[in-house]
Amino acid sequence: MNPSISVITLGVDDLKRALAFYQDGLGWETKGIVGEDFENGAVAFFKLPSGLRLALWPRKSIAAEMGVDVAKNANEVLLSHNVSSRSEVDAVMNEAKLAGATILHEAKDLFWGGYGGFFKDPDGHIWEVTWNPAWSS
Repeated sequence: MNPSISVITLGVDDLKRALAFYQDGLGWETKGIVGEDFENGAVAFFKLPSGLRLALWPRKSIAAEMGVDVAKNANEVLLSHNVSSRSEVDAVMNEAKLAGATILHEAKDLFWGGYGGFFKDPDGHIWEVTWNPAWSS
């Protein structure tokens, strides 16, 4: 199998609230909620610059589709948003806070030479915002 990830789906409790956080709060582009005509089909997609897509899908719909109980372990995965400068880390962290994120750790110098912080979205998904000087172009 050729390793390739094209979509990351986040389970959410309230699709409209999650959409507002990412679209209105963080300014991510989307066509909004699609698939509402289908049972458990309502979902929102965001096309990311890398070609990867982020999907927001209600946890209950994911569980119904997979035939499992509804789970809520959003902190099992860490989503990393790498930026090109220390000041951009601060700007993204502030934008997330204004959008309603919970700041877990304010941005600070990291032991490995980078700079970063952590926030949690309204559904508990943890995001790392980091500048890595080794990745700067």
